[in-house]
Amino acid sequence: MIDDVIPGTDVVKRAARIGAEVKNIKLSGDLPEHTIAAINSLLLEHKVIFFRNQGHLTDTEQERFAARLGKLVPHPMLGATKGTASLLELDSTRGGSRADVWHADGTFAEAYPKILVLRAVVMPTFGGDTVWSNTAAAYLDLPAPLQRLADELWAVHSNVFDYAGIARVRDIDKKHFDDVFTSRIFETEHPVVRVHPETDERTLVLGALVKHFVGVPKYDGQKLFELFQSHITAPENTVRWNWLEGDIAIWDNRATQHYAVNDYGDQHRVVRRATIDGDVPVSVDGRRSVTRLK
Repeated sequence: MIDDVIPGTDVVKRAARIGAEVKNIKLSGDLPEHTIAAINSLLLEHKVIFFRNQGHLTDTEQERFAARLGKLVPHPMLGATKGTASLLELDSTRGGSRADVWHADGTFAEAYPKILVLRAVVMPTFGGDTVWSNTAAAYLDLPAPLQRLADELWAVHSNVFDYAGIARVRDIDKKHFDDVFTSRIFETEHPVVRVHPETDERTLVLGALVKHFVGVPKYDGQKLFELFQSHITAPENTVRWNWLEGDIAIWDNRATQHYAVNDYGDQHRVVRRATIDGDVPVSVDGRRSVTRLK
């Protein structure tokens, strides 16, 4: 049915396990319902999809399109750009705008975002790529005994994490982290493996916002984290996108992690992100994530 709306020749895989570029579509809030359904189906299949030449989109039009994929929500600490429902601007000249750690967005919250729509506004002349990984493929790569272990584990995610220890932190980044990003503290227990509500795939829920595993000593937990995270970030499970101004990337935040490569020095980079509300993760045995601190 997708082929009847978006021809297969217009969907170009960018890597074997994740990522596809969709050609010959002009994104807008006025697209027919069957086109939106086809885009969502491609998103579920490829986990992240890319659209070039979308320079016609304004902030308002970006949000109008994103709202066709679900309910728009602001960032819980950072809010939204004035006059918008969810738009968050990440400007490299400001603190907290270089997300050069592997993460899924907002996992410190219970029902963290399900989909993000990112628009390239200003791009450097070199560098500034983003890399995404497929956490469903990473789970399938685990040997059966490690899958069973992951199925049973839970982890505490928080916006208060070892920021200074894992990122190339500037003074303005540290100030932003202390004054803004952690102005309201969240801690949520998520299953390390969640069942995707639309595909039934099992996906790994980890990344930089993990503080510790529930019931596992810190030393052992760190070893487990590194083991599982190494499968997520294996190059075979990733796709890298070289941005051009006007590009749009849409990703399924329930089945991916991403990393914004901080290799463009002092050049200017601006992206704007629309956020679509998510659902509470459910473990393989049917238990739901629980917020412990908010």
